[in-house]
Formats: sequence, structure tokens, C-alpha cells
Amino acid sequence: MCRLTDLRYLDDLAYAQRWVEKRLATKPMGQERLKAELRAKGISDGLAERVLTEVFRRNGEEVVARRALQAISHQGKRLASGYMARFLHQRGFSDEVIDRMMTEFKRSEDVVHEDE
Repeated sequence: MCRLTDLRYLDDLAYAQRWVEKRLATKPMGQERLKAELRAKGISDGLAERVLTEVFRRNGEEVVARRALQAISHQGKRLASGYMARFLHQRGFSDEVIDRMMTEFKRSEDVVHEDE
């Protein structure tokens, strides 16, 4: 048991940090969904909050939301605003972040239409 602890295999904090970083790299998602997935893995609410606060202080949730949207747009899908909002909601992004992403999207759409 001591050896496992020394190797940090039994360190919930280290596990949660590694898991969140890997998850964000492969499937960008919001804090709410990550917190739910951490709870499902047996990580306490307090520890999950601590890890997510630290991670999202370095990588703002809006930055992660943009990465999630870029990933699906690279799949060749035309992003309609309704689809984007549902997608971000399913990925666990907050309503505030979704609203800001929708505002950005509408502004970029307005610019495209002005150029036409």
C-alpha cells in the first residue's frame, strides 16, 4: 500500500488532475460535466471543485468551449446556433459561457453577411 501511495497511484488529487487534463485534451467540456464525471469516479465534490478551479484558472472555460466548437467544425458540420447551444450544453458548459459563445457566433455571422 505504501508503494502505491509513493507512486501516487492512490493520490486522488493527482489522479483527478491527470484525468481532467487528459479529458480536456481529448474531449473539451465544461466544468459541470467534468465535475459529474469525477463524482462518478469516486472523487469528492470538494476535491473536484479544487481541481476544476485550478484547471479552468489556467484554461478559461470560454477557451475550452471554443476548442470544443472548433473540433466539431473540423468534422465538416455547418454550425447552426441552435446546434451549437445544445452541443455546448451537453458538454457541460455554463449558461453564461454558452451565451457568450452565441454572441460571438452571431457577431462573426454578421461580419460574414456584411462582406457578401
